[in-house]
Amino acid sequence: MKKIAILGSSGSIGTQTLDIVYNIKNDVCVKGLAVDSNIEVLKLQIKKFKPSAVSVNNFAESNNLKKWCVSNNIRISVYSGPSGLERLVKMPDVEMVIVAIVGAAGLKATVAAIKSKKNVAIANKEILVMAGSYIMSLAVENGISVLPVDSEHSAIFQCCIGEKKPQIKKIVLTASGGPFYRYDKKFSQITVKEALNHPIWKMGKKITIDSSTLMNKGLEAIEASVLFGVPIEKVEVIIHPQSILHSMVEYIDGSVIAQLSNPDMRLPIQYALTYPERLPSNVKPLNLNEIGKLEFFKPDFNKFPCLKLSYYAAKKGFTMLSVMNAANEVAVEAFLNEEIKFTDIPKIVEKTMYAHTISKSLSLDSFIEADFWARYYARKLIN
Repeated sequence: MKKIAILGSSGSIGTQTLDIVYNIKNDVCVKGLAVDSNIEVLKLQIKKFKPSAVSVNNFAESNNLKKWCVSNNIRISVYSGPSGLERLVKMPDVEMVIVAIVGAAGLKATVAAIKSKKNVAIANKEILVMAGSYIMSLAVENGISVLPVDSEHSAIFQCCIGEKKPQIKKIVLTASGGPFYRYDKKFSQITVKEALNHPIWKMGKKITIDSSTLMNKGLEAIEASVLFGVPIEKVEVIIHPQSILHSMVEYIDGSVIAQLSNPDMRLPIQYALTYPERLPSNVKPLNLNEIGKLEFFKPDFNKFPCLKLSYYAAKKGFTMLSVMNAANEVAVEAFLNEEIKFTDIPKIVEKTMYAHTISKSLSLDSFIEADFWARYYARKLIN
C-alpha cells in the first residue's frame, strides 16, 4: 500500500485526489494532509481518512484545530506554518508527496520532500517554472521520481514511456483556449466573472485566470521543457477546444503519439498515484463517435501576450522565470480583487520582467530572492 501526504488537500486537486484514494483505498492510504486555513474541510477529511498528522498554514486556525481534536478525542499531530509543511513531508511513513498548493508557496516543502527521498507528484506548475533546474537536479541526486499531475504533462509522460529522449523531435501541448480564444470584444472590458467562466475545466480561481490569459499554457510549456529535458523551442502550443487530446509527442521518424481521454483530472491524478500500475477508474470512457470531430488552431501570441512572455522568460532562463511567475501571481490576485483590468495582467508581468537584472546563480536562495523582489516590484506597479 502506497502511503501519501497531500499538500493543499482542501483545493480542487487535493479533494479530487482524496476521492480517488477512497475508491482505491486498498492500494493507497493517506498519512498527511495540509491546508492553508480551511479547517472545516480538513476536519471532514480527518474523520474520513484518519491521517497521522496534518498541517495548517494559518496559526490561529491550527490552534482551533488542536482544540477540536482534543474535544473530539482525536489523536493526531497538528503542525502549523511553513515549517509545518516540511515536518509533514519528512514523516518516515510517507512515501509520496502530492504537491497541490497553488503558486510558489510549496517550493520549500517540495525541496524538503525530495531531500527526504520521497517521490513527488506535482500539480503545482509554478514550482517547476521558478526553480525547475534545481528541482530536477535535486531529484536525480536523491534518486527519486518527479511525476506530473497536470493532464498535459501526464499525457506527454505516457507518450514517452519506453522511448529515448534524443528521439523526441517536438512536444505539442494542447490548450482549450479558455473562454476568450474566439472573443471579439475589447479585452480591457473583460470582467472577473467572465474570466472565471472556463468552458471545460472546473479549477481554482488562480489557474482559471491563467487559462483565460493563456499564461497557464506558457507555464506548462516551461514545465514540459524542464520535466522532459527538451529546449523550449521544441515545445509547441496549439488550441484544442474539445480538450480530448491532452498532448502529443512527435518523434524524429515522423511518428506522433498522443494520449486521449475525456477531460477529467481524476485520470492523471490516479495515474501519478498508481504509477507504474494502472487501475480501473470512475472516469467516463471516451466515445469518439459522440464527439464527432476534434479541432486544432494556432494560438494568437499578440492576442495573448502572456504566452509570448512565457517563451521569452524560458529563453532567458535563470531567475527570469521566478520573476515572471511571481509578477503573474501578484497581477492575477490584483485582477481578482478588481484592482486592475484584465489587460493589465500582461503589462505588469512584462514591466517587472524588463526591470529585472538576471542572476545566473542556480541556488535555491537566488530563486527565492528573485521571487520576493518581483512581488514587491509588481505590487508597486499596481499601487
